[in-house]
Amino acid sequence: MKIAVDGMGGDNAPAAVVEASVMAVKEYDVDIIITGIEDQIKRELSKYEYDKEKIKILNASEVISPNEHAANAIRRKKDSSLYKALQLVKENEADALISAGSTGALLSGATLVIGRIKGIERPVLAPIMPGKNSSFMIADAGANVDCKPHYLLQFALMGKIYYENILKINNPTIGLINIGAEEEKGNELTKKAHQLLKSSNFNFVGNVEPRDVSNGDVNIVVCDGFVGNTVLKMYEGVASNIFSLLKKEIMSSTKAKLGGLLLKPVFNKFKKMFDYAEIGGSAFLGTKGIVIKAHGSSDSKALKNAIKQAKVCYEAGIIEKISEELIKVNELIVEQ
Repeated sequence: MKIAVDGMGGDNAPAAVVEASVMAVKEYDVDIIITGIEDQIKRELSKYEYDKEKIKILNASEVISPNEHAANAIRRKKDSSLYKALQLVKENEADALISAGSTGALLSGATLVIGRIKGIERPVLAPIMPGKNSSFMIADAGANVDCKPHYLLQFALMGKIYYENILKINNPTIGLINIGAEEEKGNELTKKAHQLLKSSNFNFVGNVEPRDVSNGDVNIVVCDGFVGNTVLKMYEGVASNIFSLLKKEIMSSTKAKLGGLLLKPVFNKFKKMFDYAEIGGSAFLGTKGIVIKAHGSSDSKALKNAIKQAKVCYEAGIIEKISEELIKVNELIVEQ
C-alpha cells in the first residue's frame, strides 16, 4: 500500500509528518510518499534510521494556508504539497491521502481532484467522537453546509459501512440530530430525511436531541454540515473548558492539590478519552480514494494513527463496499 502524506500540512509540519512517516513504515509496512519542500523534508528525514525504499519525497514548492479560500487555493496552487498529494491519489500512484492542513482545501480538493464515488451526491466528513457510554460518529461535521434530505441518507450509509468494516460493529444504530425526539419535529430537511431513514433497512432509532448526542448511545448521528460542525465545535469547547476549570480548582489550594494527586489516574484516563491523537483523524467518505483529515495541531503520534486508519480502510475495501451498497439506497431515494 502506498500512502500520500501532505508534508507541509499542519502546525507541526514537516517535523511531525516525517517522524510519523518513519514510525508508520516500521510498524505498518506501508510505503509513503511525502509531498512538500524537498530540502526541509530531507533535513528531517536525516534524523532517523529507516528503509530508504519505503519513503519517497515528491517536491512541491507551494503551501496552502488555512486562511486561504479553499477552492481558489486548490485551483491556483497546483504546485502545493496538498495538490500534489491529491494528484497522486487521482492518478492511482497512491491509495490514500493524509493531511493535517486546511480542512476546506482538503475537502474541496478531494471532491474536485480525486472525485466522488459514482452515485454519491456529496462526500461526508465523519469524525469519531468520545461519548459517555461509547464513541459515536457525526456525519456530516462540516463538509456540506446546505443539504438535501437524500444526502443525509447517503451519509448514514457511508457511516454504517465505516462502523461495520472499520470499527467491527454490526448493524450500528443511526439517529438524526433534531430539536426534539418526536417524529414531526424539525424543519423541512429533517422531516423529509426522517422519512427516508425510517423507510430504509438501516437500524434507525429516530431523532436524537443535541443534549443526548454525547451519551454515545447512538453509534452514528446524521445531520447537515452546519449543524454537525456546530455540535463538534461546541463539544470540543465544553471539553476544553471542563479540563481548564478542573485544573484551576485543583491548583487553588493544598488540600485540592492532594486530592488531585490521588485522582490523577482517573483524570489521565478521562483525558485520554478526549485525545484526538488516539484515533488519528476524521475519514472523508464518498471520494474515489481514501482521504483522512488529521487535526491541525497533530503531533507525530496522531499522524501515525491517521496513517494506520488509512491502512485499515484500504484493507477493508471500504470504497468498493460503499459503491456496492449505494445502489440499494439510491433505489429508495427514487421511490420516495
